[in-house]
Amino acid sequence: MAEARKRCKRVCLTTHNRSGRPMPVILRCKRRWGNSRRIMTTPIPQTIGIDFGTTNTVFAVAQGTQADVLPFDFHGQPLDHVRTALTFRRAVQREPLRDAGNWAIDMFLEAPEDTRFLQSFKSFAASHAFSDTAVFARRFKFEDLLESFLVRMREHAGLNHFPERLVIGRPVTFAGSNPDEALAIARYSAAFAKLGFEHVDFVLEPVAASYFFAQRLTEPATVLVGDFGGGTSDFSIMRFVPGRPAEPLGHTGLGIAGDTFDYRIIDAVVSPRLGKGGTYRSWDKELPLPAHYFTSFARWNELSMMNRPAVIKALEELAAASPQSAALKSFVALIESGASYSLYQAISKTKAALSQAETADFSFDVEGVSISRRIERNEFEAWIAEDLVRIDACIDGALEAANIGPEAIDRVFLTGGTSRVPALRALFHKRFGRSRVESGDELISVAKGLALIGTELASRS
Repeated sequence: MAEARKRCKRVCLTTHNRSGRPMPVILRCKRRWGNSRRIMTTPIPQTIGIDFGTTNTVFAVAQGTQADVLPFDFHGQPLDHVRTALTFRRAVQREPLRDAGNWAIDMFLEAPEDTRFLQSFKSFAASHAFSDTAVFARRFKFEDLLESFLVRMREHAGLNHFPERLVIGRPVTFAGSNPDEALAIARYSAAFAKLGFEHVDFVLEPVAASYFFAQRLTEPATVLVGDFGGGTSDFSIMRFVPGRPAEPLGHTGLGIAGDTFDYRIIDAVVSPRLGKGGTYRSWDKELPLPAHYFTSFARWNELSMMNRPAVIKALEELAAASPQSAALKSFVALIESGASYSLYQAISKTKAALSQAETADFSFDVEGVSISRRIERNEFEAWIAEDLVRIDACIDGALEAANIGPEAIDRVFLTGGTSRVPALRALFHKRFGRSRVESGDELISVAKGLALIGTELASRS
């Protein structure tokens, strides 16, 4: 537990308003970006809150104390959140066609052989290991991917252009083994500059969720917010007193969340059928198959980058020298077929089922690889046990950063899709009791909180 606590980043920053009262942590960028004289042909909100998540993305706007999600029109069906996915389609003698969100999935499924499908690419934001990626004949940096994604999402939200002010959520700790926060902020800012925002405010995602939750409060309360997304788990402890600005007490976070839980299922159930744990012969020596190929396969952001000639060639050479040749050939076939979304669907369906029942049937059948397996909830919880220990240590870190004990927490608000995992919720029930733990609007609370903060900031400008 002590070692896990060391890995959990603490953030205890505070800004203050003119009266000297502490305000939520907000990193503000007051640069003049873009052309502010563009003519608006449709009503555009003054401020937009964007929760750009590893798995899902939400747009929201607010007036006063009322926040609303901007719906996306998906084939006549309004959606309050969309998948954080990006697809490029090969085009002859011109730039590749591109789409984002749920539309990106449609484009990919129509012609997977001619498209490049990217998901969970937010996880690259703070990584020095990721400089750019080749998309057919062009290379895209992270900021290029983010710009492309948000342009298409803006269009699907029915906006001619973005408003002047953006309030964007950010994790307490970015995903990755050695995340560089400054690099991530610089990459985000480069994308926002291209999009023409005049004012950009970065707000910790759990702080935004706390603003949303505070609308329920009728009396003073110290609130612990746990925001569990796809890439990170983040915590904020906030003090709310009616009629006074919110007071941030402490923040912690770590790069373990839903994608990590998905990794555990793939690693335990799928990868062994594709050669993981096998061997190959080299110079009369029997050696273990390189683990990094299976590690990348089990991570959504890295899986989308594996279909490259160098990777395919290396795996084919391993297959030729391995007793697990058939399994490795299936591995190559899956990568080349672009089966990442089919695998994602199977994993997500299984994980969701395990949140509702004690068992779930995992089924995956693509490119001759057929895997069917019943998974017990206690089996899944054993796979993620180490991750839960580290998350539990991060809760300790939040309390220590706030210099309070569990008894000082009046309310606990859990948000984000991963917060539905029973073993995760049990950590909070054990510490704080069921009566103090609440949830709701798991996928849209951060965006609504960002919009509320944006309205407050705009009123003071």
